[in-house]
Amino acid sequence: MTSPATGPLAGVRVLDVATLFAGPMAAMLLGDYGADVIKIEHPARPDPSRGHGPGGLWWKMLGRNKRTVTLDLSAAEGRDLLLRLVRDADVMIENFRPGTLERWNLSYDRLREANPDLVLARVTGFGQFGPYARRPGFGTLAEAMSGFAAMTGEPDGPPTLPPFGLADGICALATAFAVMAALRSGRGQVIDMSIIEPILGVLGAQPTIYDRLGTVPPRTGNRSVSNAPRNTYRCADGRWVAVSTSAQSIAERVMRLVGRPELVDEPWFATGAGRVAHADELDAAVARWVAVRDRAEVLRAFEEAEAAVAPVYDVADVMADPQLRALDAITTVDDPELGPLRMQNVMFRLSETPGGIRWTGRPHGADTAEVLGALGVSGEELAALRDKGVV
Repeated sequence: MTSPATGPLAGVRVLDVATLFAGPMAAMLLGDYGADVIKIEHPARPDPSRGHGPGGLWWKMLGRNKRTVTLDLSAAEGRDLLLRLVRDADVMIENFRPGTLERWNLSYDRLREANPDLVLARVTGFGQFGPYARRPGFGTLAEAMSGFAAMTGEPDGPPTLPPFGLADGICALATAFAVMAALRSGRGQVIDMSIIEPILGVLGAQPTIYDRLGTVPPRTGNRSVSNAPRNTYRCADGRWVAVSTSAQSIAERVMRLVGRPELVDEPWFATGAGRVAHADELDAAVARWVAVRDRAEVLRAFEEAEAAVAPVYDVADVMADPQLRALDAITTVDDPELGPLRMQNVMFRLSETPGGIRWTGRPHGADTAEVLGALGVSGEELAALRDKGVV
């Protein structure tokens, strides 16, 4: 059912004791590049991602490249087996509320007794200390409290949340990076990762701007506060395109293309800030030009003018795009239960030590006997543990 690991992280063992998204996705990313990821779930309460979305298909992606084991960590026998797994692990990722591991006598000091070199990544909503530390933490709360929602949406509309786990996904990337930095240090240590800090970090210089200028970014819809024109525009066939003019030369090409070359000679056009002040006029010029042409014609004309444009895709468009097909960005993986499944491929290509998807998310506890057997747990002992509900 599983195949040998290859890739730059082959030989690194990760215990994924987290649930749902941020922590498990970080473990998935490590597994994509060869880490031996052992997913540990409660015997009676599987990871909620197994039931997330239609048909539990989220798990097929999120659980890929992981071996699945069941352990009840609230039971003494479960904790003992975890400590035995820790001895040969390099990393453990967990997302319990602060104090939960300590209540189970699985503090980092205790884990470190079993393995002094263990890297423990603790992923929570707000970190391990502070007045909010014990609050339930979800990506939605981080999207709201980081400033993201306040600046997202139309100027006269409400703050807008993303329709997917944006903060969790950013946190997963940050956690995988933190794990690699900790492993590179060669020292066992604790990673204190809050979901709110990574999304706060990618929102740009807002805190610095507020500190120096006292300004709060308004909601601007699809417009940018740094350059114009920048928006989505509806074509004659009802499809949409997105235009960006972050570079001055691109802005000039766009305005010449849409038949307003005289605007390029205006003094205010020479800077992004100047163009933002005239965004209504620039937007109107682009919108009028786009509105009378089908999307294919718009894309072709922008490409010929070497101006920046992209079609606004839904997932069906993504699956059919020739560039993404050339990159194999959406790849096909055989699943024993469902047959060929298409899903996102590994995130980047390494020329000498590439990653890969070895298998999709496996059934709950499918590898318990194999993994615990490697610890010396006999068939009779495993049966007894099952009878007790420990595995």
